[in-house]
Amino acid sequence: MSWTDERVELLKKMWAEGQSASQIAKELGGVTRNAVIGKVHRLGLSNRTTGTAPAKAETKEKPIEAPKPEVAAKPKPEPRPEPAPRAPVETKPAVEQRPTPPARKQIIPAGQPLPPQPSANEVSPEALAKVNEVEKKSKKLTLMELTERTCKWPVGDPATPDFWFCGLPTQAGKPYCEAHVGVAFQPMSARRDRRR
Repeated sequence: MSWTDERVELLKKMWAEGQSASQIAKELGGVTRNAVIGKVHRLGLSNRTTGTAPAKAETKEKPIEAPKPEVAAKPKPEPRPEPAPRAPVETKPAVEQRPTPPARKQIIPAGQPLPPQPSANEVSPEALAKVNEVEKKSKKLTLMELTERTCKWPVGDPATPDFWFCGLPTQAGKPYCEAHVGVAFQPMSARRDRRR
């Protein structure tokens, strides 16, 4: 659809009559309300009073208004003097503030990846006996209770509720207690000899 001179003149006439953009679009056909609004703005016709009908001509006679009664002017209130500045009052907090706890030390890994657990035939009988004794004294911690200083040796099946970690103090630089280090870190030659 193109804006021909006839269509533009009809748009101007209808707009001046106070017709809405929807009514003009319907009359012109083939244009949308938004297209009419856009054209009105481009033509500079958008400055009209809102309303759908043109304003009625005013009659020459004006109604007579009753005189307004005079109201005595109220005296202005006197300005209030500004209050004297107050001394700052120290307020105590309702709840005593606790001292800020020291920042947690960053957990530094022991430096060695956790080795796979050896099977029973790869572990010396002495080490197994020691592990059995230690597991009787272990703290039986959950994963969330482990720290950098607790033995992380897992005991049991992780899929069952009776799974736990040893929790005894670790050996320096190792993730396990002394007994579990004896099982986890064995020389390769000793392990090969026991398999045969």
